[in-house]
Amino acid sequence: MSRFSHMKALACGTLALALAAYPAAYAKETKGPVTDDIGVLVIPKGAPIQIGGYWVLSGPDTALGTDQKRAVEIAIKERGGKLLGHPIKFNAEDSLCNAEGGQTAATKLAANPATAIVIGPACSSAATPGAPILWKAGITDIGTSPTAPSLTASTRKPEYDGFVRTCYSDADQGAADAKYVHDVLKATKIVTVHDGSPYAQQLSVVMADNFKKLGGTVLSAEAVAPTDVDMHPLLTRVATEKPDVLYFPVFVAVAGQIIRQAKDVPGLANVKLLGSSALLAPDLISAARDAIVGFRFTYPDLTPEAMGKNYPKFIDEYKKAYGEAPIAGYHAHAYDGAILAFKALEAVAKTDSKGVTYIGRKALRDAVFATKFDGISGPIACDQYGECGKFSPAVYEYTNADAKTFKIGENPKKIWP
Repeated sequence: MSRFSHMKALACGTLALALAAYPAAYAKETKGPVTDDIGVLVIPKGAPIQIGGYWVLSGPDTALGTDQKRAVEIAIKERGGKLLGHPIKFNAEDSLCNAEGGQTAATKLAANPATAIVIGPACSSAATPGAPILWKAGITDIGTSPTAPSLTASTRKPEYDGFVRTCYSDADQGAADAKYVHDVLKATKIVTVHDGSPYAQQLSVVMADNFKKLGGTVLSAEAVAPTDVDMHPLLTRVATEKPDVLYFPVFVAVAGQIIRQAKDVPGLANVKLLGSSALLAPDLISAARDAIVGFRFTYPDLTPEAMGKNYPKFIDEYKKAYGEAPIAGYHAHAYDGAILAFKALEAVAKTDSKGVTYIGRKALRDAVFATKFDGISGPIACDQYGECGKFSPAVYEYTNADAKTFKIGENPKKIWP
């Protein structure tokens, strides 16, 4: 091959890689005062700017999604329901916290050519199929609590180039969980359980790998289905292995069954049960009943000291708007996701003399990655793979079996650090 041919091949390869990072509908476009590599959104004068959202809004994990949707509603209300001189139209879809739901919700949002940007989802199971669908349509997606490490890994595929998240990676949570189990609980042997979801599966693997690095032993890695109700066979098997800790970063339905049924299994009396960050919800109290008292789970630190300076003000606004305190734990990340979207839109939008607004879709994606601010969940600053938030570890414990007593900081209360 000649030097010229070799250089040409390299150039073609570089171009192919560059184009692969763009949506499939890639087309450089000029509309009004804006030229953009993947298209321009035009919002006529008086028309709404449409912002999409998708979270789990039904089923046993409803509190997780509803809490985040409310946070975005508060952010919109603070702006008077307007942005860039246009009224905001907020279109929220139910992603069901599973792959099918995420695919359906993302497809609906992507099918709307007026969707400017999307906030959510809550679950990694929904983000994994949802984010590529949105980016194929040129729509940037700001995840608010999908924590699977693969979503922002350096090895992620180009179809995730339009995805960022204001939460954190379970690469950090898993390491922190392992340290707590090893150093604080003084465990030397554990068993892990996942439910097949990207969140649970990846977190359990990361935690187990870190626990082994600390000198601990992972006796087995078990799996259940999200629809399983009889956990006695699993728990009986675990009892024979005699672990110090049973670690199960799963969702509410499965966790409730494990917590309740563990009381029936001989040999588990001295085994500590430990869940993780999908389990801050009043529905878990109802599912686990009396067995919930004393149950611990790892979670981001939600104390005012660990959050941004405006977090207490947000909590007051939340209570005024909905007549209750937050019902789950990722409201701050969702609020910051909305602020990130607003700031990025304001940075790139151009409005002509007739009141028509133009938004370059690639420019908006780049602005999201470049925007930095002090959020109510902490500093927001995205790296090149879309990781924008930080993780502060904590452990919470349920203190009362009455779901009506659910209140973050009291039931459950923070017990570590």
